[in-house]
Amino acid sequence: MSRKRWLALIAAAMLVVASVAFNAASVVISSNFESVFGAGEHEWTEHIVEYGDELTGKIALLEINGTIQDTGDNPSFFETEGYRHRLFLSQLDHVAQDASVEGIIIRVNTPGGGVVESAEIYDKIIEAKKEYEKPIFVSMGSLAASGGYYISAPADKIVATPQTITGSLGVIMESINVAELAEKYGVKFDTIKSGPYKDMMSPTREMTEGERAILQSLIDESYEEFVRIIAEGRQMSEQEVRRLADGRIYSGLQAKELNLVDELGNLDDTIELMKEHVGDYNVVRFESNLGLNSLFAMSVQRIFSSDHELMNLQKLISEHRAPTLKYLYTQ
Repeated sequence: MSRKRWLALIAAAMLVVASVAFNAASVVISSNFESVFGAGEHEWTEHIVEYGDELTGKIALLEINGTIQDTGDNPSFFETEGYRHRLFLSQLDHVAQDASVEGIIIRVNTPGGGVVESAEIYDKIIEAKKEYEKPIFVSMGSLAASGGYYISAPADKIVATPQTITGSLGVIMESINVAELAEKYGVKFDTIKSGPYKDMMSPTREMTEGERAILQSLIDESYEEFVRIIAEGRQMSEQEVRRLADGRIYSGLQAKELNLVDELGNLDDTIELMKEHVGDYNVVRFESNLGLNSLFAMSVQRIFSSDHELMNLQKLISEHRAPTLKYLYTQ
């Protein structure tokens, strides 16, 4: 191993130790800060991005940026400022129940993510529509694929730019097999397990046909649910959805021709469509508050952003590596 790689590994280890220490300290500091200055009711602030003529009411603008995954309420400083699952769900709950919110726009810019997390967002959207009777429009950004489309399907209107990458309708589960690499370097693995399938998708050996059949059944179940969601949301037959849901990606223009989106346009166009639908209200964006941990994370990212090896190590350390079912577009 080169000297540079050794230094990178040492630096990554030091960052892990520093992360643990800082997270513990930030909890104490934040608690003291809140006891002295008081804590806000929510983890976000409301910011008016466009004024309307109506004196009462508002249009809520929520954003999904990044992979849809639940990394916990207190992400470490390794994580970039991006999607926070529990925070988004609480925002969606809040705007659904807020009587002053006349309509909800969700800006979707994601390759998708976990099956469970995507389903949780879907359920909240359905609740907002049916229980609280809030119209929901989706504005697709540059990427709204797989789970990004799953959560968009129940919207009252989907708007995408002609260049938006969407589609990738399907389910994926991945693992890495390092058995040959380990054998090359003389690394051996000993596994003690309670049953023949306890170490399915182990990176240390080839998958058996029986294991593959079990995992394929899980994939098929989630795929059937994906097809149902699209068929109901887009009022399409399941046969038509299956024809489109073979994993391929579509441009926004192609998606419009296939009835996967309703209109072509950007976020401003989506706002205008919502105003035509509910009235000319103020548009309010919900932005997360920056805590001490987030500020420290930004500093760490600036320090190491120029070193690609360290950034890759950072990603490996911070990501959850266990195989899971995903509605995810992978490149």
